[in-house]
Amino acid sequence: MIIFIDESGDPGFKVNKGSSKTFVVALVIFNDELDAEETALKIKKLKRTLGKTDRFEFKFNKCSQDLRNQFLKTIQNCKFRIRAIVVPKEKIYSPNLRQSKDKFYNYIVKEVLKNNNDTIRDAKIRLDGLGERLFKKEMAVYLRKQLNCSKPIIKDFKFCDSKKNILIQLVDMVAGSIRRSYDSDKTDCACYKKIIDRRIEDIWEFQ
Repeated sequence: MIIFIDESGDPGFKVNKGSSKTFVVALVIFNDELDAEETALKIKKLKRTLGKTDRFEFKFNKCSQDLRNQFLKTIQNCKFRIRAIVVPKEKIYSPNLRQSKDKFYNYIVKEVLKNNNDTIRDAKIRLDGLGERLFKKEMAVYLRKQLNCSKPIIKDFKFCDSKKNILIQLVDMVAGSIRRSYDSDKTDCACYKKIIDRRIEDIWEFQ
C-alpha cells in the first residue's frame, strides 16, 4: 500500500487577514504500486496530449477550470481510493494548535491517517517535500509515535518534490477539488468533486 498526502488551504488561523476558513488534508491510497504506476502513466500521457513538458506541474490553484476538468476525468476510473478530512477552523479550540501551524498540520495529518476504519495498514507514506528539515524530522517522529502503537499504519515515510512526483500532483488536485466544494461563493464549487465521487471512500468533516 502506498499513500500520497497533500493539503488544500493553509494552516494559519488569521482568517480576517487572508487565511483560508477551511483546511483539507487528502489521502490518495493505492493498494498496489502497479496501480500507482499506471495512474502516473495516464497523467504523463495527458501532459503530452496537452503539449506540456515533463516539467509542467499540475496544481489546483494554478490550473484553469477546463484543465482541472480534463485532469480529473483522466484519472476518475483509476484504481485508487480517497480519504480526506475537512476542518472548519472555527472548530479548533486548542490554543496549542491555533498558535502553531506545524502542530496543527501534524495533528490533522495524524487524525486522517488514524481514523481510517482499519483500511490503512503498513503503508508507504509520501508527502509533498516543502518545509524545513527540522519540521520534516519532527513530523516523521510524531506520526510514527502516534500511529504505530499497536497496528502499524506507517511502513516508511518520505517527503517528495511535487515538481518531480506526478502522484503528489494528483493528490494536490484531489485536495483542491474537495476544498472547492466547500466554497459555496465560488461559481465552480460543484464542478470537481462530483467527477471523482466514485473514488471517494470517506470525507470526514471535523467537529
